[in-house]
Amino acid sequence: MTMQVSSGEPIEQIEPDTPLVNPAGQTIDTRFNPPRGFRREVYSDDSFGYYLQHFPLQEDGASVMLFDGREKARQDVHAAVLDLDIGDRDLQQCADAVMRLRAEYLWQQKRYEEIHFNFNNGFRADYQRWRRGERIRISGNEVSWVQRAGISETYADFRRYLVMVFAYAGTLSLSQELEPRDLSDIEVGDVFIQGGNPGHAVIVMDKARRDDNGEKLILLAQSYMPAQSIHVLRNPANLLLSPWYAVKDFREYILTPEWRFKTADLKRF
Repeated sequence: MTMQVSSGEPIEQIEPDTPLVNPAGQTIDTRFNPPRGFRREVYSDDSFGYYLQHFPLQEDGASVMLFDGREKARQDVHAAVLDLDIGDRDLQQCADAVMRLRAEYLWQQKRYEEIHFNFNNGFRADYQRWRRGERIRISGNEVSWVQRAGISETYADFRRYLVMVFAYAGTLSLSQELEPRDLSDIEVGDVFIQGGNPGHAVIVMDKARRDDNGEKLILLAQSYMPAQSIHVLRNPANLLLSPWYAVKDFREYILTPEWRFKTADLKRF
């Protein structure tokens, strides 16, 4: 049976009894195979879902590192590490990692006008204004745009914009920006997020479906505190299925290695 997604493309099929993990795989889709009877959902190659499914990974067995060069104390929560820098400040934590992935995708697509995030106080930080040479001035509780530079279209300036966003946005602001979604409609790129201090967020990196009954599996990724490598999470509730998570098991709560989410925490850009 050939199943279709909204893009009209077929769902990718793998051979039966293929191991769940292929250590030689260099991307999400080549490192992690769906279990027997499931097929990976295929997204159009310009979509956020495709971008995440094909995200490069560090070599199998790589450690999760902290922003200051130390190893994270817990090395038992991850199945893989994304090949993406952390930065040298304690900024790229949980919500920041989600914003980083979304912004990097939009920047690659040259959809600059869609790159914007709100600060915790509600100020909207538009990347388009940053590209025009405007900079954000913060004076006490006052936040405003001021013209400080010429047109700045480089990747380095884009990263400087993100540093500013990471410093003043977080789970609280991002949770208010995203749109609630029903668990039955879960897609790659969706986010489980709890706003607060502390709060947390994990992002759906991949999805597979079963041929006979439509059962869904997903992969999740996170950063954490302090700022650290973005990593694919193991499934502590089902080690035989790990790192895949069965959506049917998400009744009231979603248990990840370092956080417990509610099903109502699912949201989308």
